[in-house]
Amino acid sequence: MSDNIDEYFDVALSLVRSAGNLIKEHVDGCNVFELKSCDIDLVTEIDKKVEETLIGGLSKAFPTHKFIGEESVADGVKCVLTDDPTWIIDPVDGTMNFVHGFPHNCISLGLSINKENMIGIIYNPNLEQLFTAKKGQGAFLNGRQIHVSQVKELNKALVVFETGTSRDEEKCKVVFENLKRMINLGHGVRSLGSAALNMAMVAMGGADVNFEFGIHAWDISAGDILVREAGGVCIDPAGGPFDMLSRRVLCASSQELAEEVAKSIDQFYPERD
Repeated sequence: MSDNIDEYFDVALSLVRSAGNLIKEHVDGCNVFELKSCDIDLVTEIDKKVEETLIGGLSKAFPTHKFIGEESVADGVKCVLTDDPTWIIDPVDGTMNFVHGFPHNCISLGLSINKENMIGIIYNPNLEQLFTAKKGQGAFLNGRQIHVSQVKELNKALVVFETGTSRDEEKCKVVFENLKRMINLGHGVRSLGSAALNMAMVAMGGADVNFEFGIHAWDISAGDILVREAGGVCIDPAGGPFDMLSRRVLCASSQELAEEVAKSIDQFYPERD
């Protein structure tokens, strides 16, 4: 299996690097975009081109593999996760940032086998940040091994927290309440505007905990394996096991911190993927 994982990884990494050039061409922003679910949920032609590049290249190399891609699902393809090798793709995570020229956006690519994340690649071509992880082989930033912080208490934790791409009234109430709680209980609060990069910050020890409701499998597949391989934990925000299709995630530098945050926040349960 490890030989296969290395082969899968090498092909995927080459494709991600190539697709990153499409994002680099628009480092100052992208004025042409469409609305998806609401006026803050956006898609550009670059999102679609990056996803086509990745799926096309991976399909050619591994014809039996399956795919879950953000833009494919948006176009009506059903989100189905089986035990088969499945590539889970967010072509531009942080499209709002991309549109504005805010340099925190990335390609997020994960590989799930038997419903377990085995490979994670998160690439921000704007800042040349390449996060990589393979099951049992550690987590890396630009080839240098990274580790989560040693923080175990919320009052010492830098919390990475998003407001999300939804104007749903019920969700907004939960988001605002949790923001208030994290400001009062945590050491500080930050927001990059990309779920994958937020998780990468936890993996590299730059942040200590991140949680979000309403994200999708493609936002968190690569981040999950990255955080775990860096020594951290991923759980459900209510404290149970991580479920990639639940549209809920909490990752942290330690189990103790994860559990404290889970007990400190209001919960929100979106419709599953």
